[in-house]
Amino acid sequence: MNVLVTGGAGYIGSHTAVELIHAGHKVIVADDLSNAKAEVIDRIETITGTRPAFYPIDCKDKAALDAVFAEHKIDAVIHFAAFKAVGESVQKPLAYYRNNLDSALTLLEVMEKFGCRKFIFSSSATVYGPDNPYPYKEEMPAVKSTSPYGQTKVMIERIIADYVAANPDFCAVLLRYFNPIGAHESGLLGDDPNGIPNNLMPYIGRVAAGKLEKLTIFGNDYPTPDGTCRRDYLHVVDLAVGHLKALEFAKDKTGVEAVNLGTGNGVSVLELVSAFQDANNIKIPYVFGPRRDGDLPAFWADAEKAKTLLGWEAQYSVEDMCRSAWNFAKNA
Repeated sequence: MNVLVTGGAGYIGSHTAVELIHAGHKVIVADDLSNAKAEVIDRIETITGTRPAFYPIDCKDKAALDAVFAEHKIDAVIHFAAFKAVGESVQKPLAYYRNNLDSALTLLEVMEKFGCRKFIFSSSATVYGPDNPYPYKEEMPAVKSTSPYGQTKVMIERIIADYVAANPDFCAVLLRYFNPIGAHESGLLGDDPNGIPNNLMPYIGRVAAGKLEKLTIFGNDYPTPDGTCRRDYLHVVDLAVGHLKALEFAKDKTGVEAVNLGTGNGVSVLELVSAFQDANNIKIPYVFGPRRDGDLPAFWADAEKAKTLLGWEAQYSVEDMCRSAWNFAKNA
């Protein structure tokens, strides 16, 4: 299949591009490089031996997207392109609503114009919000998040569901991620955001590499065993494979399905720091800071639907995640 990967130079998008190429698909990447680097395309080529077509465009730019669809007969779209920092979204809600909603709407409009009917959406566990008990199950109501970032995912899921209802020949898979960490085994791809990282593992990696003085852990007074937030961390390569499985599922299906991608296990921030130290024999200095806006105390996935529907389950351990993250970060 010819697969358009929006945000394909980013962390999850680049790993997914690698898995798609390994599986024999042709990958076309669209990424405005607002939180990614152009050399990632070179690294995808180094790993796979195949260079994806690359368009440095904003997915809100309908004319630019039109040109990509006109150039390539796109069979399916995997949509990653979005602003993604929970805390930043609380401070800059308009930027998040404008960027994330506009890019999704524009993409769906262009897909409709060109008759492309397979859509894999990068959603988030944040759609389950503060009221659902964990582990989160797909049948739970996903109507309220604790941040504007999460609300954009709730809204786009609703838009997609309404679109599929009006277009019964369309297939969409809403992949609700938990917390991807780790890096490709080559050490060439990993989580390397522009500026100071908003996510935990790249921050730990930069502290370990001496680029940042210490890690700040946001909150140690949550109602959890060690006072720090508990999350469902999964290896980014496992997550990438989940997209490949979703694409294979969607190939001859119609309708819309929401699917969790997680391990089903909760790990606290302190436990993750300890695992990183043990796996790599490196000390990570840290301090506790105030809670971060939009963070919930704990959540993790019920991952059964991914196993039964997509034939997918996480393969990598927390130690694997920590070792691969450092293998990337020490050379980044």
